[in-house]
Amino acid sequence: MTDETKSADIQLIQRILPHRYPFLLVDKVVDIVGTQSARGIKNVTMNEPHFQGHFPGTPIMPGVTIVEAMAQTAGVMIGVALDMADRDLLIFFMAIDKCKFRRKVGPGDVLEMQITTLRGKPGGKVWKFGGRATVDGDVAAEAEFTAMIDLPKD
Repeated sequence: MTDETKSADIQLIQRILPHRYPFLLVDKVVDIVGTQSARGIKNVTMNEPHFQGHFPGTPIMPGVTIVEAMAQTAGVMIGVALDMADRDLLIFFMAIDKCKFRRKVGPGDVLEMQITTLRGKPGGKVWKFGGRATVDGDVAAEAEFTAMIDLPKD
């Protein structure tokens, strides 16, 4: 795999990740540089089910879904870099560290998740990522997270 920049639209994302509505939390992934880094885009809309109860009259995207959106971005990055489309890739959280929430995210916001690989290699099962989610350049959340990638058998 070269270090050329790649991207993934929603069709490719759905070929990589098993997530579906209402838990598919990334609309596209751009600026994918191998297994090194990527930027995910999530268009936050009032139609999302968590806004019915979080919170009525003041819709706020739950912090855990922001972290999940960062993790899904990382999964797409690895899936694109390692050509894992249509391979039944599963990724499981192992740890979430240094997580901080800095700003509310709500309907109308465009959430951008910048992901960087901190540890992991092709063929390896355990990866660690750093993530930073922003809205209009303001940091909304940041975290480090570790995931186990369940690679399909060839």
